[in-house]
This record gives sequence, C-alpha cells and structure tokens, in this order.
Amino acid sequence: MECFRASPSIPKLSFFSNSRNSTPHRFIPSCRERNRDDPLSSSSPYSILGVEPNCSSLELKAAFRAKVKQYHPDVNRGGSSSDVMIRRIIQAYEMLTNSSRAEIIEGECLDPFDHPECEALDVFVNEVLCFGKRCSYPCFKTASHVFSCDSTGTARALSQGHGEDYRVQSAVNQCPRSCIHYVTPSQRIILEELLDSVLDKPYDCSAEAELLYALIVKAQFENNRYRKPKKKQPESSSRHVDWL
Repeated sequence: MECFRASPSIPKLSFFSNSRNSTPHRFIPSCRERNRDDPLSSSSPYSILGVEPNCSSLELKAAFRAKVKQYHPDVNRGGSSSDVMIRRIIQAYEMLTNSSRAEIIEGECLDPFDHPECEALDVFVNEVLCFGKRCSYPCFKTASHVFSCDSTGTARALSQGHGEDYRVQSAVNQCPRSCIHYVTPSQRIILEELLDSVLDKPYDCSAEAELLYALIVKAQFENNRYRKPKKKQPESSSRHVDWL
C-alpha cells in the first residue's frame, strides 16, 4: 500500500479501495501480551451481523456495511457502545470471510479518513512506538485523567473528548516519540482495532502495520483540512416596518 504524506499531492484512498503497493515504512512492534477479553467469546458472529449461516457473500457484505453505519459514532450519539460494537462487527466479519482485518478496514472502513465526520478531539496512542514507563515525559503523568499506563507497559487513552484540555495538549506536544494523535471518534475506533491486530503479531511487520502508519498520516492530513460547518445565519428582511 502506498504511504501517505501530508502534502498537496497526497494519494487519495477510495472508500472501496483495494490497492496494495509495498511501502518502505515498517514498524517494529514491542513484544508483549494483550490482556483483552475476546468480545466474540459469548456471541455468534452470525448473530452480531444479523445474518443466517447460509447467507450469500453479498448478503454478508451488505449486513456488515449496514451494521457499521448503524453504530457509527456520528449516528449513534446517544449510545455508549459504539466502540465495542464496531469492533465486534469487524471481528465477526473477519471470522466469516477469508479477508484479513487489514483487508476489511482498507476495503470497507476508510470513509472516516477521507471525510472526517467532526473535529478531531479524541486521542489515539500508537502503542507500537510508545516508550511507556521509560518515557522521559510520560503522558499518563501529565494528563492522568485521560492517559493510563497499563500492565502492558505502554500508555493508552482511557477517556475521550478532552482534546481542548491544556494538559492533554501538553502531553501530545511533549511526547518524544510523537505517538499521540488527535483523531475523530470513527478514526479512533478503526485505528484501535488495527493496532490490536498489529500487537497480536509482534514479529510480523505485515500489511496491518503498514496500513496503521498510512491511516495515521492520512488522518493528520485530512483532519487539518477539516472545517466546522458554518452556522446558518438568520435571514434579515429589508422590508420597512413602521412601529409607530
């Protein structure tokens, strides 16, 4: 996959893109265990996607897209389960197809990176690069209400929506590895899912790691271009009104 750079000539990722060109940028993930429970352990992938076991591939893809839209953070604003459900949906689709997680994200989940749905105020920590407890300016001390250093030894954002907090801004600016990024809620969910896939295979610097890097750069570029929708001004009338 071609690496994205923040410049006017940046290549555009299509929402249904399937391009896979090689890139010289590679990660060297840290070797550690992930202590997360499998969200599919108590649920059938068919029930998560709402399809029958004998459904066709087209029906499966349509159900996947419908579920992603249903739990999109911009649509499901009143719900607090968007993160968990979208992760489950991606993992369920991965189990029922021959596609890898990177292929699913690259082929079906790139719209938030092409068209950010809102201002980037969430934070994403690229744990592949994070020094964790060995960091000279640890974010989990500068902004302990947002970041935490868990048992894996690296930092992770536990609370979102604090992008305008000066302590969070200080943590981002002071990070010596530049591993903290401002993203939108939709971008964060996809990046976190892809990050887990990378960290599950610490010795495999494969397409997942390359895609993670490319999407982070893409998010930075597009989020910097994002402009808040202008508020509609009340219409003024030029008609003369005699109040006397």
